[in-house]
Amino acid sequence: MYDLDDGPRVIALTIDDGPSPVYTPQILRLLERYKITASFSMIGINVVSYPGVAREVAAAGHMIVNHTWTHQNLRFLSSAGVRDQMDYATDAIHRATGRLPHMFRAPYGVWSPTVLQWCEQTRMAPLAWSVDPRDWSRPGTGAIIRNIMRNTRSGSIILEHDGGGNRSQTVAALRVVLPRLVAAGFRFTTP
Repeated sequence: MYDLDDGPRVIALTIDDGPSPVYTPQILRLLERYKITASFSMIGINVVSYPGVAREVAAAGHMIVNHTWTHQNLRFLSSAGVRDQMDYATDAIHRATGRLPHMFRAPYGVWSPTVLQWCEQTRMAPLAWSVDPRDWSRPGTGAIIRNIMRNTRSGSIILEHDGGGNRSQTVAALRVVLPRLVAAGFRFTTP
C-alpha cells in the first residue's frame, strides 16, 4: 500500500524505527494535541528494550506495524531469515502491547517475493509510503517541512522516524506541519 483510497483530504502519518524513549513520547504529545492517530512501525529489539513506550503508543490508540526484528535489508536474507525477522518482531510487539500487528513495513522499502508471501501467510498487509522527506538523513527541519507540505495530497502516506538516531529535526518539523495540514483540511487516518 503506497497510498490511501479513503476519500478526499484523507492522509496517513507513519512513524518508523522506534520506539524511542526520547522521541516517541514527544511525538505522542504532538499527536494528542492535534487529535491525530498515526501508525508506528516498530523494530522488535527496540520494543524489547522499551516495552513501556510501545505500550504507551498502543494505549493512545495508534496502530503498531511490524518493521522487523533488527531492521535488516531483507533482500540479503534467506527465506528463513526473513521469516525470523518478521516473526520475532510480531512476538515482541504482542508481548509488550497485547496486540498482533496487521501490517508490515519492509526496511528501506525493499519488497521481495519471500517478504510478500510471508505477509500473506501471516495476514499482515504490506505498507509502503508516498511522501518521504528523508528525515532520517537530518536534512534540516526546513527541508523536512517543505517536502511534506509540497508533496502531501489526498491519499498520501507520510514517512517519518522516531528511532534510529537523533530525531530532533523530525519532532521540530512535526510541530509545524501537523497544525498546517490540519488547517489545510486534511484528516488523518491509519491505513
